[in-house]
Amino acid sequence: MEKTELTPKCVFSQFAKINAIPRPSKHEERMIAYLKEFGKSHGLETKVDETGNVLICKPATPGYEDRAKVVLQSHMDMVCERLVDVEIDFMNDPIQTYVDGEWLKAKGTTLGADDGIGVAIELALLESDDIAHGPIECLFTVDEETGLTGAFGLQSGFMTGDMLINLDSEDEGQIFVSCAGGINTAARFHFTREEAPADLFFIKASLKGLNGGHSGDDINKKRANAIKILARFLYTVQEKWGLRLAEFHSGKVHNAIPRDGWVLFGVPFDKKEDVRAEWNIFTSQVEEEFHVTEHDMVFEMESADAAPVLPADASVRVVQALQALDNGVMAMCQDEEIAWLVETSSNVASVHSSADGLEVVTSQRSNVMSNLRNMANTVKALFQLAGAEVEQGDGYPAWKMNPNSKLTKIVVETYKKLFGKDPKVLGIHAGLECGLFSERYPNMDMVSFGPTLRGVHSPDERLHIPTVQMVWDHLIEILRNIPKA
Repeated sequence: MEKTELTPKCVFSQFAKINAIPRPSKHEERMIAYLKEFGKSHGLETKVDETGNVLICKPATPGYEDRAKVVLQSHMDMVCERLVDVEIDFMNDPIQTYVDGEWLKAKGTTLGADDGIGVAIELALLESDDIAHGPIECLFTVDEETGLTGAFGLQSGFMTGDMLINLDSEDEGQIFVSCAGGINTAARFHFTREEAPADLFFIKASLKGLNGGHSGDDINKKRANAIKILARFLYTVQEKWGLRLAEFHSGKVHNAIPRDGWVLFGVPFDKKEDVRAEWNIFTSQVEEEFHVTEHDMVFEMESADAAPVLPADASVRVVQALQALDNGVMAMCQDEEIAWLVETSSNVASVHSSADGLEVVTSQRSNVMSNLRNMANTVKALFQLAGAEVEQGDGYPAWKMNPNSKLTKIVVETYKKLFGKDPKVLGIHAGLECGLFSERYPNMDMVSFGPTLRGVHSPDERLHIPTVQMVWDHLIEILRNIPKA
């Protein structure tokens, strides 16, 4: 297959440099240092706030000094996911990329294009000397993926632009002007483990090969959730023959649909063959249920050594809670013009047991803040009924559409001029930092767009190479058409 040329070279050159720098969420120190040195080496004013956000300022090119100041923004951290058989130390190792036709991919890991490609576009623009533009500020935020920490910590006055272009969207030709708010709900079951009863036969059941994906943008794609599938089987066994749960492990980050997982549990010796038969029936039914979206599901079951188990009542409560826990789309938007958009959803993101407890992490999203609170309270109440200790974050706000946005008009008109077609102006069922920016900078005019990404937050993450050139060309044209301040 003929390889697609990586253009614009200035952007992909920056992206290669970025992917050589480890930058997991909450561990962006080396990326911050790189950005500071980049600004210094190019003679550009560079600021770093207490949270770690970096702002690099570039003066206007001759003749554009009177234009409104524009902020370009992306986040420097990345979700670190890998295939189960891939060895990588995300704290120290670079991301290994390769070209597959028109797509740029990583070798068994997330690619880091979310949102490394946005960072690369900004750096290429800062380094350029042949692009006409007014004064610009390039903002690089920390920890977008696991808590929007950078956006939360951003103080009023740190950036001074009139308009902001967020480069963290994932479908070229789509211009986003609003986003969902979100809340994380975590539950912890506390218990003292017991030695395994002598009459139990232990089984390890596992699942891998699911697509996973972004828990907001992909929640409506009928993808299987490893936690919910394993919980369904445990509940069936518990109801028919009884079981004692020993281990449950699945999922890594709050904003990804879990792709794999495993459980260890004990059943009565005389029921072990019944359980195996049930597993065969169950897995066949699940494969049929998800035959359109999941083509590489791998189910495994094997006997295992006995292990300390949860107390009987805790085992029952955990399994019942995971069976009852809402997951997926809860409501679609009511407005006719955006009836296709998910309004409210919940994702069961991770389950991990330990010596003295079991923790479940979930995330709720909604474009309607009252429904967001209601969904989060529903999940909280379920865990409370199951006897868990529940903790919820403060969440982050939705970004409301500005019907009078001058920037949106410029973005749409320049797109039509360049490509001879209308872009789609949309809202997104995912958290964008624009929601928090709108609280600190209520008068800032904002849009979000970016090149096409697929498989985000999973090892299948890939970047559609031709769309990077389109976004680059579009951004340059937008900057040429920014009005006077």
